Amino acid sequence: MSKALVVIPTYNEIENIERLLRNVFSLRMDFHILVVDDNSPDGTAQAVASLFAEYPEHLFMLKREKKSGLGTAYIAGFKWALQRDYEYIFEMDADFSHNPNDLIRLYNACRKNGADVAIGSRYVKGVNVVNWPMSRVLLSWGASKYVRFITGMDIYDTTAGFVCYRRKVLEKINLNKIQFVGYAFQIEMKFKAYLAKFKIEEVPVIFTDRTRGESKMDTRIISEAIFGVIKMKFNSLFGNTNFNEI
Repeated sequence: MSKALVVIPTYNEIENIERLLRNVFSLRMDFHILVVDDNSPDGTAQAVASLFAEYPEHLFMLKREKKSGLGTAYIAGFKWALQRDYEYIFEMDADFSHNPNDLIRLYNACRKNGADVAIGSRYVKGVNVVNWPMSRVLLSWGASKYVRFITGMDIYDTTAGFVCYRRKVLEKINLNKIQFVGYAFQIEMKFKAYLAKFKIEEVPVIFTDRTRGESKMDTRIISEAIFGVIKMKFNSLFGNTNFNEI
């Protein structure tokens, strides 16, 4: 059995999902994939299911009743992974903003370099973003700077959604106590790993905005990140870290 599982949340990704799955399975490393679909009305789940026979025991799917937020989709995927014998659990977008080839680089950062968390970072070496308007680049870059300042984390891309976790990190973090669902979910996971003193490494990647389908970004997600960070930091000062004992 593969030790590496890629968790990919989906909602209306019919234009991307089959091509992405084939790209990941074509890599020279034996990845398994878990698609967490939030009842996409466009047929995304059916497209995934049509590939089960082609990739038996490599492709899996969790189907949820409704769109419930990116964070809860990942948590469902992480719990699924922890019930099985996976050592390296990845999170990855379905829209090709994350290059599938970089999965191997994140894996190597953990397997060979000893990182507990490997982050596909847009900002660790300059700004590596393609096809975003300048306003969005500045918003994202500024958000990461803000989070770094408030939390004290030595991480340049605090909102990155392309990450490899070692199993022990997800076992340590109490997934039932994760509060946020959007950008703040990504920040909260990194902050919990940072507080637990896990080794975090940023791997420079080029982020390319989607060319097919629609973005799921909205102002509620942004405001959650801004105010959620202050709440997280405040709670940490009083020892409210919500870790499991391992």
